[in-house]
Amino acid sequence: MTPELMIGWGKFGGAAALAFGAMGSALGAGAAGPAAIGAWKKCFAQGKAAPFILVTFIGAPLSQTIYGMILMNSIAEAVKNTPTSFPMMIAVGVFGGIAIGLSAWYQGVIGAAAADAQAETGKGFGNYLMGLGIAETVALLVMVFSMMAIK
Repeated sequence: MTPELMIGWGKFGGAAALAFGAMGSALGAGAAGPAAIGAWKKCFAQGKAAPFILVTFIGAPLSQTIYGMILMNSIAEAVKNTPTSFPMMIAVGVFGGIAIGLSAWYQGVIGAAAADAQAETGKGFGNYLMGLGIAETVALLVMVFSMMAIK
C-alpha cells in the first residue's frame, strides 16, 4: 500500500470523527428543539412571556461538531507524519466520533427536559446548565484522550 493511500485511509478516520460528532449534534438539537418549541407554546397559551433562554438548550449540542472537527484535524496531521498508523486513525476517528456524537445526542435529551422545566417554573437555569455541562465534559474528555492516543 502506498503512503498516499495510507494517508487517505487515515483521513477517513478523521472524516468519521467529524461526521459522527455532527450527527450527534443534529440528533441533540433535534431532541431539544421540539421540547423548547413546545415549552414556548405552553407559555404563549398561558399568557406568559416565552423565555428566549431556551435557545441555549437547543444550541448546546452543536459544540460537539467542533470537537469532531478538532479531532479530525489532529488525525489528519498525525497520519500525515506516520502513514502506517492509518488503522489506528480509523479506529480513533470512528469510535471517538461515535462517543462525541452520543454525548451531543444525550445533551439534547437533557436540554429537552431542561427547556420544559425552565419554561414551567422560570427557575433552575444554573442547575440545568450543570446537567448539560456533564454531558459536554464526556465529549471533551473523549476528544482530549483520543488526541493523546494518536500522538
